[in-house]
Amino acid sequence: MSTATRYQNVRSQLDQECERAGRASSDVLLLAVSKTVDVDSVAEAISAGAHAFGENRPDELMRKKAAFPNEQWHFIGNIQSRRIKDIVSAADLIHSVCKLEHLAKIDAQAKAQGKRQAILLEVNVSGEESKSGFSPEQMPQVLRSAAALENIELKGLMTMAPRSDALAIEETFGGLAKLRDELSAFIAENGWDMTLSELSMGMSEDWPRAVRYGSTIVRVGRAIFDPAFD
Repeated sequence: MSTATRYQNVRSQLDQECERAGRASSDVLLLAVSKTVDVDSVAEAISAGAHAFGENRPDELMRKKAAFPNEQWHFIGNIQSRRIKDIVSAADLIHSVCKLEHLAKIDAQAKAQGKRQAILLEVNVSGEESKSGFSPEQMPQVLRSAAALENIELKGLMTMAPRSDALAIEETFGGLAKLRDELSAFIAENGWDMTLSELSMGMSEDWPRAVRYGSTIVRVGRAIFDPAFD
């Protein structure tokens, strides 16, 4: 299958999953994770209807953003302090904010570049040591810090589920949705001008489960761009 066909197949499956969950298809963004492919494959995905892409390296984010400036570009990789300037310059949304020190640095760079940077906070719901992210217990203090920064727009939360463990996957996605509701109440109590409307969860192997738990962004790479996934 071609990249265009794979994208259309995933989009069709996502529409069906949304219908089964009683949700509108427009409620869930299909983020095409293009981190392993070149601009030709991105162009093919665009021709099939993709308009939001995810990258995990700043250089590739900037290169592809320059090639396709009218599309949405999300940064989903590990954040290095020395590359925050570059990430802010190209990212419409940063998914992977998981350190307090990075919040302040992103805010400073957004101010310097004359923008308000949209971000998600990465939460390690499963507690796996191999995964990055704030712990659920840290989140109230993280929100306090974010509320004080004028050049950051907090949009929601992101997580990654364990692989090949159906129960752990369900618990992770359900846990993030529950945490979002609890934190939304905490935000309202404090009168902060922020919302947690976005839940970025679900990848090629597990995104249907994520949709059932309220994901608003599914990050799909191999199922779109890798012929071996056919």
